[in-house]
Amino acid sequence: MRKILYIMIGCISLGLGIIGVILPILPTVPFVLLAAFCCAKSSEKLDGWFKNTKLYKDNNMKNGMTKQAKVRIMCSVTLLTSIGFIMMGLKGIVVGNIVLLIVWIFHMVYFTFGVKTV
Repeated sequence: MRKILYIMIGCISLGLGIIGVILPILPTVPFVLLAAFCCAKSSEKLDGWFKNTKLYKDNNMKNGMTKQAKVRIMCSVTLLTSIGFIMMGLKGIVVGNIVLLIVWIFHMVYFTFGVKTV
């Protein structure tokens, strides 16, 4: 029963991680890490399959990211955050703009200084 639960949570997390690759507003790495954990707990075969996927290899940040990947992520997040910022500004939602600005700043600082460039 526990293995089935781990497989279900792992598949859902992997799906959310894939969606996060397409939509930068959804974080990819936490979902990929949760999927990896669940796959490792469910079966060795599933764990081996997951670690050989392109999604896992591309988001394995212990080795760092290429400058191109970091720039691509930061540009897409900036674009999407800007859209939200403009839309909230038109509605007069000041608190939302402040939250978006803080999230954007932390995102930029994290990818600039927290993730190693290879």
